[in-house]
Amino acid sequence: MSSIAPPSRILVGILFMVTAGLLFPVMGGFAKLLGQDYSSLQISWARAFGHILFLSALFMPRMGLALFRTKRPGLQLARSSMLFTSNLCFFYAIAFIPLAKAAAISLAAPLIVALLAWPMLKERTTWGRVIALLIGFVGVLVVIRPGTALFHWASLFILTSATAYGVYQILTRLIASSDSPETSALYSAFVGGFGMLVVLPFVWLTPASLLDVGLFIGVGVLGALGHYCVARAFGYAPANIISPFQYFQLLGSVAVGWLLFTEFPDSMTWLGAAIICGAGLYIGWSQTRRRPA
Repeated sequence: MSSIAPPSRILVGILFMVTAGLLFPVMGGFAKLLGQDYSSLQISWARAFGHILFLSALFMPRMGLALFRTKRPGLQLARSSMLFTSNLCFFYAIAFIPLAKAAAISLAAPLIVALLAWPMLKERTTWGRVIALLIGFVGVLVVIRPGTALFHWASLFILTSATAYGVYQILTRLIASSDSPETSALYSAFVGGFGMLVVLPFVWLTPASLLDVGLFIGVGVLGALGHYCVARAFGYAPANIISPFQYFQLLGSVAVGWLLFTEFPDSMTWLGAAIICGAGLYIGWSQTRRRPA
């Protein structure tokens, strides 16, 4: 029996990934709007706690308390810490730099995964992938432009966010055989949703309007929906087909940045993003090739 997914299922998987590529930029736009008046810690808490509430309402009617059972709680908390770090750094940085530039730097996350796959997952690599990694990080430097007048220190927080998200993806691979996707999706927000309750009273600012309340709710729901769409996408089609469509998020970020903040990336940001995407696509393609016996 062929292991190739039917074209109709592949198309559904692509649509889920493209949808995630639209949801995440809108979430980022909401967070940037909130960042003008509220602490990034409060925004990160809303993102995580809304995620937990939404996925609990979605999965508990079917799974009950089994949703909360994990065989590797330590690894789940480590995953959750990485996702929280990624979100916190991202939300903090986009208060200072355009969404499209932040999205371009965030494209380094797949490169981080490829870099860490050998020491953490014991996955073999090739010289071609190593060269692609180096080229990809050159693309990151093109976007950030350290040492020039256009460099902004907040770009380093986006790079930290991408690194944390890369580690999060590696840990997700490690736990995939132990816990269900639904359980992992729920636990991914636990550190941000519950751990932040310790510091939340010190940074809390009551939303000033119903619009702000809606934005806080939207950050959580859109983040949860985006991660759910990603999980569903990989359930419909192979990773090598679906993964390239994650770069659609860059176009979504450009659109949101232009519509909400009249931001548009300059030519060097586009060039750097193209270099990063090219390197990431090569690494993804090379991983699908059959190794010699």
